[in-house]
Amino acid sequence: MKISYLLPEKIGKLMSTIFLLIFLGTYATNLNAQTDNTFLEINGQVVNITTGEPIIAASIQEVNSNTSTITNTEGAFLLKIDNTETIVLKIDALGYKPKTINVSKDNATDLRISLQTSSIELTEVNITSYKNARDLVDKVFEKKRSNYLDDKTLMTTFYRETIKKRNKNASLAEAVLNVYKQPYGDTKDDVIKLIKSRKNTDYSKLDTIALKLQGGPFSTLYIDLMKYPEYVFTSYTMEGYDFEFGPTSEINGTPVYTVNFKQKDNVIDPLYNGKLYINTNSLALVKATFSLNLSNQSEVIKLLVKRKPDGVRIKAKNIDYTVDYREKNGKWYYGYSKANMAFEVKKRRRLFKSTYSLTCEMAVTDWELFDNTQDWTSKNTLSASIIMSDEASGFSDPKFWGEYNVIEPEKSIESAIRKIQRRLEREEGKTEASVGKKP
Repeated sequence: MKISYLLPEKIGKLMSTIFLLIFLGTYATNLNAQTDNTFLEINGQVVNITTGEPIIAASIQEVNSNTSTITNTEGAFLLKIDNTETIVLKIDALGYKPKTINVSKDNATDLRISLQTSSIELTEVNITSYKNARDLVDKVFEKKRSNYLDDKTLMTTFYRETIKKRNKNASLAEAVLNVYKQPYGDTKDDVIKLIKSRKNTDYSKLDTIALKLQGGPFSTLYIDLMKYPEYVFTSYTMEGYDFEFGPTSEINGTPVYTVNFKQKDNVIDPLYNGKLYINTNSLALVKATFSLNLSNQSEVIKLLVKRKPDGVRIKAKNIDYTVDYREKNGKWYYGYSKANMAFEVKKRRRLFKSTYSLTCEMAVTDWELFDNTQDWTSKNTLSASIIMSDEASGFSDPKFWGEYNVIEPEKSIESAIRKIQRRLEREEGKTEASVGKKP
């Protein structure tokens, strides 16, 4: 018998107005601010010690501060920190033994950091305390208040959003943001304030279809399952999943349970399939990867596409999410999240289909406990329905980000930025030539 889990209002709202593609729309505003403090840049690559392959989304953190970043899809990273004599960095990634290294001003560039894979036998981890995998997941959420930050925090984050048609970059948006994170035991939503942003879209590559992500930075922030479990797991939708134990692994030098979950075959509404990585000591969720079940395409498109031109057929190819958490002094907090989406678009009377992909990611680069004298209700806070504005000016300034930490761009994004810069230079040259003409 097929079961319809008519999605609760909040889950439906998330999928239809946050994780979506929108065709044509309004634009958000842009605020510029920058400081000029002296800082030291540390860059390099994190690789597998055996194969030499890059390690994606490895965390690089300065041990004596909350400053951190992550590696890109090529294992590369750039970390800006206060210019001190000796720096201690901790590097860790799922399935690898963590590593701590000392860095000085003399050896801060072109680092090659090798991590060794970790291997843990199932017999080393006691799972007999739990009746089944579902029982363990329930306990993870029961222990949320004790495992995660119970103070208001002010986080500095970097956000990147890219849209591609086939393999060609069509749109690139980047921003530094302040996230006012509410305690994990509080039902209040987090608040985002824009610090710096830049965006450029080449509409000629989008073939007259303007794809835009509504929600912008909130599209990544709401992947934080421990803060917003209702967007994926509720007491109602939990009954629509099968849970089972998978092989154990290691994160931050500590064993983690792996729990696989998937949508039950007799559930017709789109839910998720994925993995939860749970610290064996504290039962804190330290990482989650999950994807939307696309078998019911008509319902998926209803949820994800807010508006489209007539005569256009859309098929979702993949909708994937990742969230990572970090730990300090026994408390866990949101560190990184990413969403990948791909759609196949077919226009009426067109022979060929076009594939569009959209990726958005956010990384916490620094944080501090919130000072109650600070203003949470500034006029510069963003709406959860924001669409990042088309603002290209920042791409012409190679020092645009200043001391702010960013996710190091991979080669395809570097190439896209260079093309934007060349186009801006040409446009600026034409403007100057026009101004110089005699009337």
